[in-house]
Amino acid sequence: MRDSRIIIVGGGLAGSESAWQLAQRGFQVDLYEMRPTKTTGAHVSDRLAELVCSNSMGSKLPDRASGLLNLELGLLRSHLLACAQAAALPAGGALAVDRELFAQSVTQSLEQHPNIRVLREEITRIPDTPTIIASGPLTSPALTQEITRLSGAEHLYFYDAISPIVSADSIDMNIAFKASRFGRGDDEEGDYINCPMTKDEYDAFVTALLQAETIQLRDFEREDPHFFEGCLPIEQIAARGHETLAFGPMRPIGLRDPRTGKRPYAVVQLRRDNLVGTLYNIVGFQTNLKWGQQQQIIRLIPGLQNAELLRMGQMHRNTFINAPTLLHPTMQFRQRAHLFFAGQITGVEGYMGNIATGLLAGINMARWLNGQPTYTLPPTTMLGALCHYVTHAEAQHFQPMKANFGILPPLPTPVKNKRDRYTAYVQRALNDMRGALTALGDDYLAANVEPSVASANPAPQL
Repeated sequence: MRDSRIIIVGGGLAGSESAWQLAQRGFQVDLYEMRPTKTTGAHVSDRLAELVCSNSMGSKLPDRASGLLNLELGLLRSHLLACAQAAALPAGGALAVDRELFAQSVTQSLEQHPNIRVLREEITRIPDTPTIIASGPLTSPALTQEITRLSGAEHLYFYDAISPIVSADSIDMNIAFKASRFGRGDDEEGDYINCPMTKDEYDAFVTALLQAETIQLRDFEREDPHFFEGCLPIEQIAARGHETLAFGPMRPIGLRDPRTGKRPYAVVQLRRDNLVGTLYNIVGFQTNLKWGQQQQIIRLIPGLQNAELLRMGQMHRNTFINAPTLLHPTMQFRQRAHLFFAGQITGVEGYMGNIATGLLAGINMARWLNGQPTYTLPPTTMLGALCHYVTHAEAQHFQPMKANFGILPPLPTPVKNKRDRYTAYVQRALNDMRGALTALGDDYLAANVEPSVASANPAPQL
């Protein structure tokens, strides 16, 4: 079946990674992306792998869950991880990217690959040929109906919110200051801009936030919203209690205001959004407030009183399938062996999680086409644990999941100290991932035939 073209639906993170993995193994791929012919309301360009929410790919620290997933993707020779590292921005312990450079790099590399055709068309019917569906959280209504018909089950959905972006030169640096928490930045000044608040300023901000009006949901969002806990709108967090923000996204731990030498009562952090440093996004400020009120409330933040908002926060639907009833942990559809799902539509959250499931779907599609058994990664690895979770969770109350140590199996010998326990998790995961690669016997991974990926993703050493 190597002569048949493999169809991949969706040119986001998962679809792009799947396409690359298959193409590098010699398969012919048709990658369908409906933009710009049909837009989503959240995307702003026609580029592949466009990041529509944060520009952070998660932590790159080896003792963090997303950092572990980053290391595993390095071992698996992820192409999009290499692109992200090449477009990286200073962001302390996080892997943040210039979103335009990242998307441009992915788009050019896939369009120039001899085994990939990028087709700017909407897919409304699921093909009967080998297919990977990676259509993402904003799957078109026509394809959503087709997936519902195929699965015989109603889709779930929740709502996702994105943060505002401000112009760097509109930030008052006489009030705001550069610093990373506990000095973890890549430069002496720190990778974040911090806007400190006194208790009175915080109280006024929260009061205004709770009184602000939100944007009315659109027709396709008219049912009661189900928010994903990892991406709650800030007004929803504030509604849980007056001090919730101060102990959440606005916690001041690890920061001191250079004007006073003391820790602020609360702090709003901004993270660089492009390489030249002209744009900053407000960290943790996903919101669905009316745009006029967004501007008024953001300007209550010290240092942002004259902020120029270049992108307003907004909320959009996030569609995902009931993966526990439909998928194997190989990302393979239970009722159709040559159909795979990947990315956010499976219920895996986070940019790296989306890339990782796309990578695994691509590897397993190649194995299936070559007459080899599809492969389930060990649940002791972060990627294996993610895939196990979304395919084994309680179906009735299934919610999306992102990388975290809580989904890993317990260590054989309990470790009380959290840092030591996380280090043990990471060491076990990397050892088991190396063993999994040996078991796979994959020529592409073994030969490491892509020097640019190899140089960007050396085997991690702990």
